[in-house]
Amino acid sequence: MSETTDRTASVTRETAETTIEVTLAVDGSGDADVDTGVGFFDHMLEAFAKHGLFDLAVSCDGDLHIDDHHTVEDVAIVLGEAFEQALGEKKGIVRYADRKVPLDEAVASVVVDISGRPFFDFEGDFSQESIGDFTSHMAEHFAMSLSMNAGLTLHVGVEGDNAHHEVEAMFKALARSLDDATRIDERRAGDTPSTKGAL
Repeated sequence: MSETTDRTASVTRETAETTIEVTLAVDGSGDADVDTGVGFFDHMLEAFAKHGLFDLAVSCDGDLHIDDHHTVEDVAIVLGEAFEQALGEKKGIVRYADRKVPLDEAVASVVVDISGRPFFDFEGDFSQESIGDFTSHMAEHFAMSLSMNAGLTLHVGVEGDNAHHEVEAMFKALARSLDDATRIDERRAGDTPSTKGAL
């Protein structure tokens, strides 16, 4: 089920593996209310909301007795659907953005096109296998699942020596680039930023 008004969306998804509710306001102030059962993932989603100035509520009841895979993947799917619905016809948006964000020795780069054509590319490795109860490579999978479900062309790169820093820099760069790309360009006067006339 989903419900959309202006640039907000509420999306729910229930499977045998997870039950998820996400509410997103693209034009928010960075408020977050997040409970996924994975502490570090909650921290990353809160950072995503804070640095993207999105208002975000996420509730997930997942099969964490197995591992964190389904929880992280499915939250990304629902969040991607929420972005896609909240942006609607994407009229007037900036569309393209890129950000590079450091965190101590680590740096992450994100280039995004809100194209309606999902594509994902990732370069880099995470220096440790896990961060608390979060499996490091799930950060890449989160970004890919978000890209596929929000209709983003997304190129992500990370480098560093500390997985906590690498993943956090990635989430912040993703947030900042999406904040930039989703902004309304008043010069477009509600026009879709594509020669096709649609995204």
